[in-house]
Amino acid sequence: MEQSAPGIAPCTPLHAIKQSRLPLVSLTKALIMKNFTSIKLIFLLLIATGLSACNAQGKRNSQTGSGNASSDFSPDIEIELTAQPVAMQLLDGPKTNVFHYEARLLKGSDSNLSEIQGSYLGPIIRVKHGQKIRVIFKNNLPRESIIHWHGLHIPPEMDGHPMHAVDNGEQYVYEFTVVDRPGTYWFHPHPDKITGPQVYRGLAGLFIIEDERKSLPSGDQDQPLVIQDRSFNSDNQLVYVEGSPMQRMQGFLGNQIFINGKKELTQNVKKGTYRLRILNGSNARIYKLAWSDGSDLKVIATDGGLLEKPLNKPYLILAPGERVEIWKDFSATNSGEEITLESLAFSSGTSMGRMGSGGMMGNMGGGMIGGNASFENGEAMHLYTFNVTGEEGKSLEIPQTLSEIEEIDPVNAVNYDTPKQFHFYHERMNWVINGETFDMEEVADWEKVKLNTTEVWQFINGDDGSGMGMMQDMMQLPHPAHIHGLQFQIIERDISGMDAEVWNSVKDGFINQGWQDTFLLMPGMKVKVVMRFRDFTGKYIYHCHNLEHEDMGMMRNYEVLP
Repeated sequence: MEQSAPGIAPCTPLHAIKQSRLPLVSLTKALIMKNFTSIKLIFLLLIATGLSACNAQGKRNSQTGSGNASSDFSPDIEIELTAQPVAMQLLDGPKTNVFHYEARLLKGSDSNLSEIQGSYLGPIIRVKHGQKIRVIFKNNLPRESIIHWHGLHIPPEMDGHPMHAVDNGEQYVYEFTVVDRPGTYWFHPHPDKITGPQVYRGLAGLFIIEDERKSLPSGDQDQPLVIQDRSFNSDNQLVYVEGSPMQRMQGFLGNQIFINGKKELTQNVKKGTYRLRILNGSNARIYKLAWSDGSDLKVIATDGGLLEKPLNKPYLILAPGERVEIWKDFSATNSGEEITLESLAFSSGTSMGRMGSGGMMGNMGGGMIGGNASFENGEAMHLYTFNVTGEEGKSLEIPQTLSEIEEIDPVNAVNYDTPKQFHFYHERMNWVINGETFDMEEVADWEKVKLNTTEVWQFINGDDGSGMGMMQDMMQLPHPAHIHGLQFQIIERDISGMDAEVWNSVKDGFINQGWQDTFLLMPGMKVKVVMRFRDFTGKYIYHCHNLEHEDMGMMRNYEVLP
């Protein structure tokens, strides 16, 4: 029997439980002005009521899917990926039970597939633009699963929609052509309601589309840094959110950092120039990346590949699912010197109610949300240390022109004057988008788009004002928003509704340039993005990439119509 999957409590669709909660909500509203102790008790009751509507085992919506390879598709690269439980030596003492993608190269060159030794993470797949890829996914997990190719522009049946999840013993065959720009992409499970525990147990890997720029670091000076947080019990087994409904509501936050699926947090580097491909692979933790020596982070790429020119940032805010590529030159660093990649302290804007930290729910954070306050989102921590050796490496000058990016003119959007709005907020113990939770087939009218059109979408962290006021948004948290099947461009970040202290702690860490597929939506923030819908019709999904929020239903379909 699977040990960790029951940690997610999948929730009944919101529309099915709204009416049943009205008496309780009315009672809560009546007590708002009476005393805060009563409110806390009612809030706990809301949690119990909301989560009791959830099936701890999830619901099975798997189908056979595309189980066979196409005879008319001739791949350049063919890989078999098997998801299965294994025991690995991650810490001193007993081995840890994890889930792992075992990879086997069936066609291609050795450079197309590599593994990080001693890591629970899956392989690094390296491809080139224009290559045809076939991946045979085999599921040996106790529960259904499917793989999402995060950031890639591929047909909807290849994207990893939860409707295509396959059960234990079954397989799903992916066949697609790489049409995206060179860059750092990744893959991970995406079954309905159990994505969080499957990713947490180890299922993730990098999908790198290589460029042939000789002016950029390569070989062992081109390195991945996958940042994740984990927690363990005394037997070295992973601890998830079992028995902690409020940690599930906030999203999992671990108390140990793992880099590239290993506890080793120090690396020797040459006196040379490095390209660091950084992925925030955590379930919910946000990082404020900075160098310990006070130097700027030199950013050369975002989710969708190289920027037009390098950006210098004092720090970077990196939310779950986001990638960034950093240029770091150790050439002038003294041998034996250590430089650490840190996460600086910041205010995440997390609140338990609209009455401030000392208000309605302000004193409940430590006990309810995560236990040890030192591990909350926004706490400072050391991530990874580079020890500069005396060995000489290849040194390069950073190019002042990295790539050409075609800007999408939002004026050409069919809805330029009336952008679609997507409100991310908390309602009746559910995380919702425009008041709705995920349904496998449902697509609302406002989620339908036309092929070969451009649209502007505005994402808003907060309710639309049509609900229950204070009680409608009892919790405010950051939400990393991710849209499947495409890359978009950010055209506006409106912070007029944000708390000034929160904004001032993160304001210099956002990147609005380049192609992106994931962005952080802080409490009170509004973000406009522009995107084209091209090449493929069908259903894709968009969601909060806080994986616990996603599993609780903060995910919706959008459909590209002919």
